[in-house]
Amino acid sequence: MNKQIQLKDLGNKDYKASWEYQEELFKGIVDLKIQNRKDETSLPTPNYFLFVEHPHVYTLGKSGDLSNLLLSEKQLEAKGATFYKINRGGDITYHGPGQIVGYPILDLENFFTDIHKYLRLLEEAIILTLAEYGLACGRSDGETGVWLGVGTPFARKICAMGVRASRWVTMHGFALNVNADLGYFDNIIPCGIRGKAVTSLNVELGVKKVDEQEVKAKILNHFASLFEAELLISELF
Repeated sequence: MNKQIQLKDLGNKDYKASWEYQEELFKGIVDLKIQNRKDETSLPTPNYFLFVEHPHVYTLGKSGDLSNLLLSEKQLEAKGATFYKINRGGDITYHGPGQIVGYPILDLENFFTDIHKYLRLLEEAIILTLAEYGLACGRSDGETGVWLGVGTPFARKICAMGVRASRWVTMHGFALNVNADLGYFDNIIPCGIRGKAVTSLNVELGVKKVDEQEVKAKILNHFASLFEAELLISELF
């Protein structure tokens, strides 16, 4: 089992281009698994972890409801935002500047074959990261992602999650609000959940800006520990 994960920070990158890149890496792993089975070989399958920041974009998961987008095409254009219907689970969400997006593209057969455990560990990596900033975050029953104030009238989501998995290979991932413009969430019913607020790390800490590179380093530290993985800075991209 290959527990090495190739890490790449794509910087600020268009959503569609990033999605196509994810698909390319995802397909490479799946194709190798099929080839291994066909040839009765055991060539190691690679794992990847992409960080990216997207320009303003709304994405709708395959089980999502388009009515949760509260903007017309013209209004989207006026806000400098784009919209995509995509092949992950979940409903509608927003990505944009000031948000850390992570896409682990893993062959779970290198780790464990349990998609629910995978989601819980992704959440745990974010929960442990935010605990380092003094925030007590947790899960909300029946809702993915990471929340503050669960069980109170002030419940608010700080990190959205949505993944796709096929042949135990994952793609898509999480979006953590760090210095995000929360006004963009007013144009959707986030994750299709009415009456729930969203928040950002800088808002919760009462500061203008949080160091995003520091947050990424903390996420990676917890991710590597939880998945018992070795992270490599990749030169292969």
